[in-house]
This record gives sequence, C-alpha cells and structure tokens, in this order.
Amino acid sequence: MTTLERAVRGGAVPWPELPPEAVGLLVAVGAPARLGAHLRAVFAVARDLTGWLEAAHPAVVFDREAVLFGAATHDIGKVLHPEELSVPGSRHEPAGERLLLERGVPAGLARFAGTHGSWHDPRAGVDDHLVSVADKVWKGHRVEDLEQLLVRRIADVSGIAVWEAFMSLDDRLQGLAVGADDRLAFQNGFPV
Repeated sequence: MTTLERAVRGGAVPWPELPPEAVGLLVAVGAPARLGAHLRAVFAVARDLTGWLEAAHPAVVFDREAVLFGAATHDIGKVLHPEELSVPGSRHEPAGERLLLERGVPAGLARFAGTHGSWHDPRAGVDDHLVSVADKVWKGHRVEDLEQLLVRRIADVSGIAVWEAFMSLDDRLQGLAVGADDRLAFQNGFPV
C-alpha cells in the first residue's frame, strides 16, 4: 500500500475511506499523501454534516452525493500548486476545477474545486456551502458569514426562526470541531 493509499483508505482512524472515483483521480494526478489525508478528513466531516442535515432539517434540499464528491476532491488543484499545501493561497481553486473537467468530471461536480473558497460565487448554493463549511470546521475553524448562508437556508425552508436554525447548526459544528486536533494530527502525519 502506498503512502497515498494509506492516507485515503488505511490507518487506524474511525473515518470513512474516500470514494473509489476520488481515489482514482488522486492517484492519476499524482497527489501527495498529505493532500489525500486532508481530503479524507474533510470528506469525513462532510459525511457527518450532510447526514445530520438530512435528519435534522429534511426540508433542506441538497445533493448529498455531490457534496461528498466535492469534499473528496475540492483541493485537487493543489497538485498543480503544491506550495498551497503549506501556505494559504487560492490559485488551486480554478486550477482544480480545470483539472477535474479535463479528467472528464461533469461541470456540476468539478465546480466544488472552484467554489469551496468562494462561497459568494454566483454558482454557489447549499451544496457548495456544505463543502465550504466542512473544509473549515474539519480543523475547528468557524466562518460566520459562511455559516449564516446555511442558517438562513435552513430557517427559510424549514419554517423556523433564524435563531433556531443557528442553534441547531452551531451545536452540530461545535460537535464536529471537537475532533479537529485528531484530524490535523492525521493529516500532518503524511508528507507533502
């Protein structure tokens, strides 16, 4: 088993493996193991978050499979901009979307690579916001204006007060943030 395969499939962690189609893409583009570990951590958070949203607020319509694919591939552009594995940057976003499109990924799925850091992008909807939130909270980071987009959506379609939607989402995100140190340690255990 290669280091990348251990990052996306193995290890003594309680997180789901990345979907085979995401693993295939990562292998094909020569992704570093740390990127695979990061995507697995975000994927695990997205899986939990979308499961919670389906159960707690069933009126919110979103494409869970698309969100999970987006979480599993959102940073693939860092293969082309490896410096952004260690320092902040956004050049990987359009590069990742192009890379996925070139690999035959439908535009509706490839877009997550481009929208995950730009939640005010006109293309960004609930699915994109879920990927963005997962990409922040996996390491315990909270972004108020991003979360408010989901809060308003939950409140609007569920017919509940904004404060109720906020409390509901906030409780779930606090619970997810608790595992941030373990996820960061897992990611940092793999080479760039």
